[in-house]
This record gives sequence, structure tokens and C-alpha cells, in this order.
Amino acid sequence: MDRKYKQRGYQDHGVKRQEPHLERKVESFGPKTPAMPDKHLVSRCARCGKMLPSGFDPAGQCPHCGFQLHSCKQCAYFDTSARLECTQPVPARIVRKDSRNDCTFYSPKVAIERQTSPGPSRIADPRQAFEALFKK
Repeated sequence: MDRKYKQRGYQDHGVKRQEPHLERKVESFGPKTPAMPDKHLVSRCARCGKMLPSGFDPAGQCPHCGFQLHSCKQCAYFDTSARLECTQPVPARIVRKDSRNDCTFYSPKVAIERQTSPGPSRIADPRQAFEALFKK
């Protein structure tokens, strides 16, 4: 024993020791990993924000507000910071971004969202929802 303290350091190259990362202990305290809700692909209307039904017609209109779905604002390549507000090499600028156009690069915008609403068991009346919190 040539050192004052028994700490491991750079001089312990010859001493065989147990690697701490190989010994995994199951911790029973601390925060638990949250149960994250599932993910799903969603298309939303660019005007009203309502979820479009699966298999919607991209050449049609939004069933809620009548917005033209084949427009720049509904496209996956629409970017206000890009040249001509499109990330694809369009030949000419389309002035009205919310009206129907015949762009060949059009692709409906699809996003990945988490399923946070419980679905059909959701209570629509706020009073019933409040009473459901405190019922025994």
C-alpha cells in the first residue's frame, strides 16, 4: 500500500477490477419510465385543423370546412422560408397558396402524432367529467 487513499486512479493499470457498468442492479426507487401513448399517422386540414379521414381524396375538399386539399398549404413540400415557398424545383411561383392548383410535386402533408384522447369513452359534458373525477 503505497498511497494514502484507496481510490482507483490512473496508476491502477495492473490491478484487475470489476467494471461497474457490468453490474446492473434493479433500482426500486426513483421515477418510473412513463407509459407513452401510441403513435399514428395523421393528415390535418391546413385551414380548420380537423383530422382528415383515412383514405381521403387529395383532389377533393375538406369535409369540415370545404378547403381545397390539392393546394400548396396542404402539401408536404410547402415551406415559407424556401425559394418560391416550395422545397421542390417548381418552374413558376404559385401566387395563391390556399387555392387549388395543378402542381406535379404535390404530396399530402402527413404528421406523426400521439394518441392522447381516450377515444369513444370520452365524456363530452364538462359537468359529468368533473363529477367523474371525484366519484367513489
